[in-house]
Amino acid sequence: MSLIGCALVTDDPPTMRPNPHDLGRVFNEVPELYDRVRPGYPDELFADLVAVTGMDERSSVLEVGCGTGQATRSLAALGCSVTAVEAGADMAALARRRMASFRNVEVETSTFEEWDDRGRRFDVLVAASSWHWVDPSIGWQRAHDVLSPGGWMALLGHVVVRRPGEPEVYAETADLHERFCPGNPDWGHPPLEDDVRTTDEGWGLVEDPGGLFGQAIVRWYPTVQWFNGDGFADHLRSLSPYRRLDRDVREPLLDAIAERIRTRMGDRASRRYLSVLRVGQRAE
Repeated sequence: MSLIGCALVTDDPPTMRPNPHDLGRVFNEVPELYDRVRPGYPDELFADLVAVTGMDERSSVLEVGCGTGQATRSLAALGCSVTAVEAGADMAALARRRMASFRNVEVETSTFEEWDDRGRRFDVLVAASSWHWVDPSIGWQRAHDVLSPGGWMALLGHVVVRRPGEPEVYAETADLHERFCPGNPDWGHPPLEDDVRTTDEGWGLVEDPGGLFGQAIVRWYPTVQWFNGDGFADHLRSLSPYRRLDRDVREPLLDAIAERIRTRMGDRASRRYLSVLRVGQRAE
């Protein structure tokens, strides 16, 4: 979502790791909005995921933190068996409705840390913009344990970026962010796209798994969303830094941002990303 001290930050930055039970509350309040405004993942990413891991219709996939099922839809379309775990009851319910036409998908409501695997083992574990919500002291070992020998770990995400000379919402609204919520460490300019592309090693912002997984393969995919002022404000309403604000702070801030986009940016604003795939094989 922002650049803090020249560090890359994603759409839902792990600047504050809440109690895992809070995750359901953070997004569970707005499942329909989340599903409508959050960016999906490009087809090229899933094609590369298949090419790297060898996934096919015989593969079993565990998705951790499926949200409303945005990535789940693409995984299900590959024909593989998908077990999706989601902490938020309302988010999971919406995912089940979205996945109703797929007989190869099961959505279970739980945090990954407390999820009952019932002895099941999987060929691939996928976490799409969700792994930073998992307690790393539990998550990496659990991922290793629920994967079959030779299995793969895949982290999907989005990094918000900017391009030189291109109008960008935070640059136009930094004064509003400071006026309504001064000193918030989540505020800051997105990094430049070319700078992000140089960070092509390892597992990104999450803690390293140590020797549990092999070296990560990293691929980048440029994507962009376009919004009017009200649409951009709705997008921000789906992000954890804004959801954590008191409503009396959040709503006046977002109303002011929407008005600024209308008056200064012709009521048309982009949200530019580098979507990223990081894949590593389970170490034996």
